[in-house]
Amino acid sequence: MFFLIFSAISVVIFVYALTVVRKYARIIKLSKDFPGPPALPIVGNGHTFFGKQAEDFICIAINWMDIYGQTIRVWFGPELNILTSDMKFVEPLLSSHDLLDKATEYDFLRPWLHQGLLVSTGRKWFGRRKIITPAFHFRILEQFVDVFDAQSNILVKLLSKYSPEDEVELYPYITLCALDVICETAMGVSCKAQINSDSKYVQAVKTISMVLHKRMFDVQYRLDFLFRLTNLARIQNQALKIIHDFSNDVIVARRNELLRAQQDKSTAQVADENDNSIGAKKKMAFLDILLQSNIDGKPLSNMDIQEEVDTFMFEGHDTTTSAITFCLYNLALYPEAQQKCFEEICDVIGKDKDKAITYTDLNSLNYMELVAKETLRLFPSVPLLGRKVTKECTINGKRIPAGTNIGISPLVLGRMEEIFPQSDKFIPERFDSSMVTGGDKMNPYCYIPFSAGPRNCIGQKFAMLEIKSVVSKILRHFTVEMAPDQEEPLLVAELILKSKNALKFKLKPRIYT
Repeated sequence: MFFLIFSAISVVIFVYALTVVRKYARIIKLSKDFPGPPALPIVGNGHTFFGKQAEDFICIAINWMDIYGQTIRVWFGPELNILTSDMKFVEPLLSSHDLLDKATEYDFLRPWLHQGLLVSTGRKWFGRRKIITPAFHFRILEQFVDVFDAQSNILVKLLSKYSPEDEVELYPYITLCALDVICETAMGVSCKAQINSDSKYVQAVKTISMVLHKRMFDVQYRLDFLFRLTNLARIQNQALKIIHDFSNDVIVARRNELLRAQQDKSTAQVADENDNSIGAKKKMAFLDILLQSNIDGKPLSNMDIQEEVDTFMFEGHDTTTSAITFCLYNLALYPEAQQKCFEEICDVIGKDKDKAITYTDLNSLNYMELVAKETLRLFPSVPLLGRKVTKECTINGKRIPAGTNIGISPLVLGRMEEIFPQSDKFIPERFDSSMVTGGDKMNPYCYIPFSAGPRNCIGQKFAMLEIKSVVSKILRHFTVEMAPDQEEPLLVAELILKSKNALKFKLKPRIYT
């Protein structure tokens, strides 16, 4: 009997080992169709990054593509990765309705976002995308403008304490402003981050951002089974409990409020008039739309809603902070562009710097939109887009084995001279459609700060409105200049593009004539 059991186990192990060998033999064979740096056994090209800083990753990847071509293979341990900036590869990948799974890097977000829209796949992703799309209808976005304006007012009030001689790092202030905006638009409540930056919720969000950074760039934290043994895992769990408890408490309270309104119509009408309930006259938060949504005739559970609210919080927080900061950086470097923005603001809004901005006003700030687009070309908030191939497929005539991660960098694409002439220069007018000659239009897959295709960023209109609202508010109150000894940004390509070195500005009270 023992011999039979031992034999059976041996056969299972042998079959499994044979399957693994065949799998990797296939992967290795197909990988040879792609050029790339020499790899070592077991670690692959991972040794290249040992002891390196986060900002070195961009330089290493760009250098490899300069040496080996626009589409290269890179091994991280036994995991095959393909990096590409070839439009013959980029367009079919991003436009595909089959290659929708996100790359392995996004798995680090799952403890926070679970199966939210950013990381979900298949039918779940399709269903969530369908019900979330109405949340970004212009009628909803129009209501969010009041939140943008109110939080921007707090921001400029906080910045007004500085004298024109002071050097101010704007990033931390913009981060808190963006957090207040996204919290109120997502959940209908304020976390008052700008007023109370030491709150548990604000600190928890900062902690999770730190953990994500370490997991991406420190090899000892990348493997889940090793990460769980570290103190960083305990810190992550504590922070996630605070974040999830906060959003869950809001969800439960809003759901109970909605149920009470449905049970008593007269109470609902009174509550609606007092702007304390969900109704036609009430400003709709993202959460309210989810609470009233159904998939296959069933309402979303609290967990379903929490996944999407947390996803909205993540995607709409650091991304807009990055975009706004780099937008102000460009305007400080190019005072003529800043002056054109200010003149447009005066034409559209007027010279009353305290006048509330409207949805129509923001849509009329055409030159500022060009500035925002050019900023996102040079400094895309999401510097790397990733897909995972779940089934072997063919792209641009080459077979891609299952399990391969494919990376596309909007940062690299945005700085390619053959796509954007004078790519190192800040030229907002390049996005002015009225200046396009000869009927030539840009391939939409060349400029992808919001990705492209079926998994493009659902909140890009929201983001552009917020960027224009915050930047215009700052320009209405201040002339923005760089600190005299400011160095160029030392770019760090995490999930979100940041500058490792602090960007310091001088803010001079705006003079109206």
